[in-house]
Amino acid sequence: MRISQNMYRLYRALFILTLVCWLYGPHLAHADLEWLLKKQLNLQAQPLDVASSTDGQWVYVLTPGEVLVYSMSKGKVTDRIPVGKAFDRISHSLQNNTLMITSSTKKLLKIIQIEEIHQFAFAGSPFKGPKNAPVTIAVFSDYQ
Repeated sequence: MRISQNMYRLYRALFILTLVCWLYGPHLAHADLEWLLKKQLNLQAQPLDVASSTDGQWVYVLTPGEVLVYSMSKGKVTDRIPVGKAFDRISHSLQNNTLMITSSTKKLLKIIQIEEIHQFAFAGSPFKGPKNAPVTIAVFSDYQ
């Protein structure tokens, strides 16, 4: 099978174009950066380290002596976790929703389990049983 002269030129041009793009492509591309300030917090204490939840709903700010829990949906600090003044680093576990707080000077590690508690308003709703009865909610997510 013989390739025509025009096909040969086309293949050669594509090869040269591919080679040029491969060698010089990253230098030819230009990307701009667009950004927007979403929130700025004025904290009462000096922030030492920051971690966020995997879904981005919570920001954990380590300050001397406590962790400030900032809710992105509410736009405010919703909780404080006392930890001691020696701790200077924080990280969030992706798999089991825990905070790891370390102290480089005291050689300490604290692992804190985070559980979200939801409040529901049932005032005026009909119910059966005592008002303060414990409730367990079971979620079947792989239901067919």
